[in-house]
Amino acid sequence: METLATLTARHAQDGTLDWIGLRPERRADVRAVNSALLTEAGLEGDHRARPGKRAVTLIQAEHLPVIAALVGHDVTPGLLRRNLVVTGLNLTALRDRKLAIGPALIRITGPCAPCSRMEEALGPGGYNAMRGHGGWCAEVLEPGQISLGDTVRPT
Repeated sequence: METLATLTARHAQDGTLDWIGLRPERRADVRAVNSALLTEAGLEGDHRARPGKRAVTLIQAEHLPVIAALVGHDVTPGLLRRNLVVTGLNLTALRDRKLAIGPALIRITGPCAPCSRMEEALGPGGYNAMRGHGGWCAEVLEPGQISLGDTVRPT
């Protein structure tokens, strides 16, 4: 019989970095980029870049259709104002774990709760549609240049 520690350490596959978004200033549209420098403060060029447990935000690509179904229309990553979209890896299973994204290393620190702006971005019910699907916050342990298509791997 396998231990819980063994089971929680195993993932079916590595993930992929599918989208990178920078918020150049407060309330500005999120700008999608092909690559970015992930510093200890977060993504260079993102107005919210600060060292700490919320330096970068991630959301799982598989949650986008769920949110879309709950609000009744298409949802793009930029509307959700997260920095990174990852596919193929269950981010919920990685709380307090380290993730390598290309050459960078982060640690998932906790949920990224939705804010009241989700009502504005997604329409009525947007806040509740995001609950449980809002993504995760992370701190940067090792900076590095990240790019679309990079492997996202638990370490």
